[in-house]
Amino acid sequence: MLFSPIERKIAFRYLGARKRGFGSVISWVSLIGITLGVMTLIVVMSVMGGFHDTLLNRIIGMNGHVVVYHQDGAITDYDYLIEKIRQNKVVAAHTKSIVPIAEGQVMATANGNNTGAMVRGIKMSDLIAKTNNGTKVYGRALDKIADGELVAGASLTRALGVTMGDKISLVSANGATATPFGTMPRIMSYPVMSSFFMGMYEYDSGYIFMPLETAQKYLNIGNAITHIDLFLADPEDTRAVADALTKLLPDGFVVRDWRDLNRGFVGALQVESNVMFLILMLIVIVAAFNIVSSLVMLVKDKNKDIAVLRTFGVSRRAMMKIFILCGTSIGVIGAFFGTLFGTLVAIYIEPIRQFFQWLTGRDLFPAELYYLSELPSKLVLGQVIAIAALAIALAFLATLYPAWKASNTDPVEVLRNE
Repeated sequence: MLFSPIERKIAFRYLGARKRGFGSVISWVSLIGITLGVMTLIVVMSVMGGFHDTLLNRIIGMNGHVVVYHQDGAITDYDYLIEKIRQNKVVAAHTKSIVPIAEGQVMATANGNNTGAMVRGIKMSDLIAKTNNGTKVYGRALDKIADGELVAGASLTRALGVTMGDKISLVSANGATATPFGTMPRIMSYPVMSSFFMGMYEYDSGYIFMPLETAQKYLNIGNAITHIDLFLADPEDTRAVADALTKLLPDGFVVRDWRDLNRGFVGALQVESNVMFLILMLIVIVAAFNIVSSLVMLVKDKNKDIAVLRTFGVSRRAMMKIFILCGTSIGVIGAFFGTLFGTLVAIYIEPIRQFFQWLTGRDLFPAELYYLSELPSKLVLGQVIAIAALAIALAFLATLYPAWKASNTDPVEVLRNE
C-alpha cells in the first residue's frame, strides 16, 4: 500500500486539528481556492470549446470546407468543371457534395430602412442541405421557392421591417449600366418568401439567398458562378482534397480551405483559449502556495509530536508521507468539489445566464457582439480529468518542502529544548 494505516491515521488526525490542520483558516482558503480554480477552469474551457465548435460548425456549414475561385472572378462552363472535379478519385473519396455559388455584396432597402447584405445564389436543393444543421426556416418551404423570390436572415428582415411576401430592393454595383449621366447601380426588387434563423448573428443579419438563376441575372454574370464550394465527410481532410484540386485545375484557379479562409478567426480563438487557461490556472497555483503555508505552520506546531513519533521508531520516510497525505488531501477534496460544481455549471450555463440576465435586466451575451444567440458549452471528459489531475499534482508538489522539513526534524534537539 502507498500509505500504511498508521500514516493515514496520523495524517487525518493532523488534518482535522482545528488549530493548524484542516480547521485552520489557511487550509480552508487553500481548499476553497482549489475548488474555485478547478470549477472556473472547467466552466471557462467548456464555454470556450463550445464557442469554438459552434462558430466553426456554423461557419463551415454555410461555407464550403474547400472553395474554388478563379482569379478573373466568374467561372464559366462550371457544370463541366464540377463533373471533372467529381471524377477525381481523391476528391470523390472525401467529398459529400459540390455546390456552385453566385455571390455579391448589395445594399438592401425597404420601408425607408437599409442595411448591407451578401446575396448568395444557390440551388434550393443545396440550400436545404445547408440548413439541416439546426437552422430554423420560417415562411414558405425552401423547396417551394421559385425564380425571383428570396430567403433572408431573420435579423435582416426585422431590421428592414418586412414580413413574408413584402418586397425589398437590392442595390448592387455588379452589373452596373453606363448612362450619359454616369454609371448607375443595378436596382431590383424581389419578394421575401422565407426567412432563416441560424443563431449566428453575422448570417442572420447579413445574408440573402436566392435561386442560382435569379442571382446570375441580378449580378449580370450570365451563365457563370463566382465560386464552387466542396463539402467533405471530414472537415479535417481538406489538405488532401486541396492538393488534388491544385494539380487537377488549370492555371488561374485558386483553391482555399476553411482554415485559410478563417485563419485569423481560428487563430484568435486558440490564443484566447490558451491565455484564459494560463490566467485562471493562477488561482490554483495561489491555492497551492497556501497549502505550503498551512503545512509549514502545521509542522512547526506539531514539532514535539513529530519528535516523539521519531523516537518511537517512525521513519523519516513515513513522516514525509504523513505530511504529503495531509496536503494532497486538500487538493483532492478541492479538485473533487471543483469538478462537481464546474461540471454542473457547464451543463446548465445557458439557464444560469438567462437567470442572471432576468435578475439584472441586462443582456449579458449580446448576439451582435458574440455572433451567437445562446451561450454554448462543450464538456470534454479528457479535459475535465486533466484539470482535476493538474490541481492535485500542484497540491502534491506544494507538500514536498513542508514534508521534507518535517522528516528532517531532529528529535533529540526538540526534546532537549522541551
